[in-house]
Amino acid sequence: MREYSTPALVDIPASANLADMIFHRAAEDPDAVIMRRKVAGQAGGWRDITAREFRDDVVPLAKGMIAAGIASGDRVAIMSRTRYEWTVIDYAIWSAGAVTVPIYETSSAEQVEWIIGNSGARAVFAETAAHDETIESVRGQLPDLEMSWLIEGAAAADRSLAALTAQGTDIGDEQVEQRREAVAAKDAATIIYTSGTTGRPKGCELTHANLLADARNATEGALTEVFDLANSSTLLFLPLAHAFARIIQVGCLDSGVILGHTASIADLVPDLGAFKPTFILAVPRVFEKVYNSAQQQASESPAKSRIFQAAADTAIAYSQALDAGTRGGRGPGIALSLRHGLFDQLVYGKLRGAIGGRVQFAVSGGAALGERLGHFFRGVGITILEGYGMTELTAAATVNRPSRNKIGTVGLPIPGASVKIADDGEVLVKGPMVFPGYWHNDAATADVLDQEGWIHTGDIGSLDDEGFLRITGRKKELIVTAGGKNVSPAVLEDRLRANALISQCMVVGDNKPYIAVLVTIDEETLPYWKKQHGKPADATVADLKDDPELVAEIQGAVDEANKAVSRAEAIKRFRVLTIDFTEAGGQLTPSLKLRRSVVSKECAADIEALYS
Repeated sequence: MREYSTPALVDIPASANLADMIFHRAAEDPDAVIMRRKVAGQAGGWRDITAREFRDDVVPLAKGMIAAGIASGDRVAIMSRTRYEWTVIDYAIWSAGAVTVPIYETSSAEQVEWIIGNSGARAVFAETAAHDETIESVRGQLPDLEMSWLIEGAAAADRSLAALTAQGTDIGDEQVEQRREAVAAKDAATIIYTSGTTGRPKGCELTHANLLADARNATEGALTEVFDLANSSTLLFLPLAHAFARIIQVGCLDSGVILGHTASIADLVPDLGAFKPTFILAVPRVFEKVYNSAQQQASESPAKSRIFQAAADTAIAYSQALDAGTRGGRGPGIALSLRHGLFDQLVYGKLRGAIGGRVQFAVSGGAALGERLGHFFRGVGITILEGYGMTELTAAATVNRPSRNKIGTVGLPIPGASVKIADDGEVLVKGPMVFPGYWHNDAATADVLDQEGWIHTGDIGSLDDEGFLRITGRKKELIVTAGGKNVSPAVLEDRLRANALISQCMVVGDNKPYIAVLVTIDEETLPYWKKQHGKPADATVADLKDDPELVAEIQGAVDEANKAVSRAEAIKRFRVLTIDFTEAGGQLTPSLKLRRSVVSKECAADIEALYS
């Protein structure tokens, strides 16, 4: 199949905007709980936030911005971790008729300067004094930046949220109403900057219609069963600067799903246990870590390790049998069902309990999950629904449904979307979620958006006979060996990262005689591995990179990855690096995508050694 479309379920009126929903909900059902906020010392750790309370937090900030001189259409930046105030400020900006510009809280001074300068932001909200210092360090290069406020930090009381709120006391409710009603669906709501894997980040202008169409067609169509669960709730821990988390924020507040925020990954497990969400969203690396952590804990004794491995194999077999049953084959038999039930008591229930005990679904995006992990988690009782999108598509273009979940694919187009496969295999998408263009960059827009409205994603994929999309690689990342063989590195890299000992990897081989790979070691897994194999506790990766047992472990992972490709595409050599690829080091983007050009430059000697 070369093209597949799903009819739209929701049309967005020309007058609609994102701020409307919070005012309508506060008027229609003011006591409805729409969020829970983490509060130190609160019984249970979380306090309910009603629709009325949320509106009453948003409006004073909107008034403060209006009083400070923020005009309709002005850009206002937010540099903060994921927290309740992020959402309040976002909706306050929209209520004031302005445009939100998110900045990852990990961004460097150079990145901050580019995003604020390129967007022409007149104001910025910084979470902490450290974020404020980063902004101030480049303030001299930002002539449009006039105002800045701090979310926390008593040292800048005159720039606190309370001070901004006080500034707006003379602004009437009707002025906020006028600002909000003047915003149309076609107007810009946010400018989200891409990760910048291939150069300077580009600002994706997303309209109110983009966000509303994507959110509503997903929550009222593709993911109805997820958002309509009894007492549905989710805990956001991905950065709200990312389009993936942002569309979930919009979808939750629009549909009535209770939303929570957690800023620290270190607090994630206890926060999940206390919040007890019914679904979560994450990137594949999070699910890999959950699996690897459970596997490591079980490896502390041979008996536990055997039980976990048998439980994992049973979960995968059970999920695969469910798939076979839906296609007219034999579903889980009595023996498999009994074994599955036993492991549910011994293993699966504990895994579900570790993330709150109520999670039924997880939505995954950003990279390929891998079929083994997809089947494992479904067998455990948590159905991961893989989706596909990009910032230019307002986050989501396709997603698997709870009732139509084909593991290994990224699902069907969401209602309103069309997907087409070009002659060269590139994935094209059209629909109301497609952005109008890059901010002040017509040339870049023309490169990806054709005159018929199709966006050229740069991804390579295929549609099966039912319309499910499978992504197989990136067009620009295709490796062409000296023998002329085209190789997609993603297929091999996704499989390699499934090994608990491997943190990151990069397949190389462009214009080379064969395919090879750079591998980094997971520092969290390494202590378990050293204990298992009798290595000194203080041994570093540098000490062990040529250790025969570690080399054999990596070779096993390479052999497993090579099963997915032909002999000509298979990895022939690997090299263990003594460093890891990290966001702080500049090798990964904030959404954990690999910056191949950076790694290629920094590891040029290691790459050359693979072919010497």
